[in-house]
Amino acid sequence: MVARERLDALFDAGSFTEIDSFVTHRSSDFGLDQQRFEGDSVVTGHGTVDGRRVFAYAQDFTVLGGSLSEAASLKICKIMDHAVKTGAPIVGINDSGGARIQEGVLSLAGYGEIFKRNVLASGVVPQITIVAGPAAGGAVYSPAITDFIFMVDKVGQMYITGPDVVKAVTGEQVSLEELGGAGMHAARSGVAHFLSPDEKSCYEHVRALLSYLPSNNTESPPVAPSDDDPERRDEALTSVVPDDPSRAYDMYDVIRLIVDDGSVLPVHERFAPNIICGFARMDGKTVGIVGQQPAHLAGVLDIDASDKAARFVRFCDAFNVPIVTLVDVPGFMPGTAQEFGGIIRHGAKLIYAYAEATVPKVTVITRKAYGGAYIVMGSKHLRGDVNLAWPSAEIAVMGPDGAVNIIHRTEISEAADQAGRRIELIGEYREKFANPYIAAQRGFIDDVIDPAETRLHVVRALRMLESKVDSVPPKKHGNIPL
Repeated sequence: MVARERLDALFDAGSFTEIDSFVTHRSSDFGLDQQRFEGDSVVTGHGTVDGRRVFAYAQDFTVLGGSLSEAASLKICKIMDHAVKTGAPIVGINDSGGARIQEGVLSLAGYGEIFKRNVLASGVVPQITIVAGPAAGGAVYSPAITDFIFMVDKVGQMYITGPDVVKAVTGEQVSLEELGGAGMHAARSGVAHFLSPDEKSCYEHVRALLSYLPSNNTESPPVAPSDDDPERRDEALTSVVPDDPSRAYDMYDVIRLIVDDGSVLPVHERFAPNIICGFARMDGKTVGIVGQQPAHLAGVLDIDASDKAARFVRFCDAFNVPIVTLVDVPGFMPGTAQEFGGIIRHGAKLIYAYAEATVPKVTVITRKAYGGAYIVMGSKHLRGDVNLAWPSAEIAVMGPDGAVNIIHRTEISEAADQAGRRIELIGEYREKFANPYIAAQRGFIDDVIDPAETRLHVVRALRMLESKVDSVPPKKHGNIPL
């Protein structure tokens, strides 16, 4: 698809209004005075998506490879300024060979102006990037600052330096797709939040995402009334968690049973799948869902999962989206790779994000909530508003096996039947500590609920919290542990 076809696919039919269609570049070096095109290398304008105002730009690869000129950057900056002033989302469609080399530092300055506006617009209006072609070098940093990146499979590419430079500097031989393809960024690097099989489905996916989001940080997300009873019971929830604490289950089964019409839009679905992030609706209103995925790595928190969830929580907080957290976490991932990679620093991001967030926060513990991971996952100690637990919840410093090995080490070593005594002590510990009632006695858990009534309790909590007002101490900004 070319630039205008892409914008037509994004916007409501006939709603797109183009701006600056007569702008041309001003450079005359290297023969550019013989290559002037009206509109230059980007199409900019505004229209509606489901009747709501959205601003957008689409780089035009048919004009000098979509390279960014000073004129093209001024067009993009104008659109971004309009979006911030009017409080509307920005969608950028990237397909460019990068800076226009013939313009030298003017092109680099153009990128800098765009980056600055990305930063200033962050947390003010939603910013969405579609990578529908190459994005190389400095061109990748504008997408990286935006809130969500969509990449078209086998078409979109992002990399700082291409394969030839990589080979010259490091000796590594790598293809464009391996180095910066959509599949790699969706699963390994986490740069891409959404992977689309083709362009048509990509624009449909972007429209779906926008339907969950407010137009700016002063508005509430749009409401989509549903026939799904907000206080519906679902007996299937009583059998989701296996009796065996070591057996896995799919947290999506829980999510689909409690949200409106079983519908959820996953974010970063392929990256760090041990934690789930996504948008859904409850009682017709948008919520951000964060939850462990016991079916992958037992739902353990590692570096990537911490980064993924922290960024999602901060987005929800910036745009007035309540956060519903579903907890089944055995702890943080052990091992040298995680420690050397800075899991302390990365895990701290998640603590920071939850503690900083002032939107309504409702947490449900379905099974394990051990150690520091219990605190991190939307606990009462990080300003959680309503914290609930199923009877199957186990809230403790660590699992019964590990706890008994430490607490009763001497007793077990001196027992005639060490294995039998250890099993006996594990049972005693589980009965006494591995349950939600001690935390409930302290007020850390507001209620232990029937799993079948989870939707009812969460919806009632969200209704109660609709008028919530909270704040953080006055400051320029905090220093999140990046």
